[in-house]
Amino acid sequence: MTGTTKEEQLSYEQARAELASVVEKLEAGGTSLEESLALWERGEQLAGVCQRWLDGARARIDAARQRAED
Repeated sequence: MTGTTKEEQLSYEQARAELASVVEKLEAGGTSLEESLALWERGEQLAGVCQRWLDGARARIDAARQRAED
C-alpha cells in the first residue's frame, strides 16, 4: 500500500468541482441528517485538499520571487 489517499490524488480542479457539488446538494436541502453530515464531512475534506493545493502554489510563487530577487 502506498499510503496515498483518494483526496491526495485529486487535482485542485477536481476537488473544487466536487466541493461545489457538495455545497449545492447541501444548499438544496431534502437530505436526511445522516446524509447531510456525510456531505459536510466530505466538503471539509475537499476544502482541505483545495487549501493544500493553494498553499503549495503560494510557496512556489514565493520561492520563485525570492530567486528572482537574489
